[in-house]
Amino acid sequence: MPRNQFVVPQFLDVEAKIIGPITARQFVIMLGTLLLEFVIYRVFLNILFVILLGVPTLAIGIAFAFAKVNGQPFHYMVISVIQTLRRPGKRVWDKTLTDADLRVAMKKDEIAEAPVRAIKKPLERSRLSELSMVVNTGGVYVGDVDQLCYGQNHSRKT
Repeated sequence: MPRNQFVVPQFLDVEAKIIGPITARQFVIMLGTLLLEFVIYRVFLNILFVILLGVPTLAIGIAFAFAKVNGQPFHYMVISVIQTLRRPGKRVWDKTLTDADLRVAMKKDEIAEAPVRAIKKPLERSRLSELSMVVNTGGVYVGDVDQLCYGQNHSRKT
């Protein structure tokens, strides 16, 4: 019978290159950054404003397009930072109980006596061999049910 062979995809985290070494994600981010740069230039028309607003915008766009942190794209790190900042860094205990309430809660109740455990007799050789026979045969061999379940001196109670 012929075996069916399946091709297992590898390198799933590698993005497809569309223009030389640039991926589609990088191309779209840089296109948006350059479009924003053009809007800044057309709105302000002053070289000082273009430099003050355009250079940081270009740096942020390049970081989002090409930078990697621990092998992951930069925007994953930015998302993680935002999620971390949204969660509280400190956990504050809201103490609503008074000292008197705490003292009452800390009082120890009377300890109930532990139930007395029955002490089992050690296995006898004849019983041990019979138990191993039951296990080895997968339960087919039953043997003396009363002796196996309840010991030699006890009878089964129904």
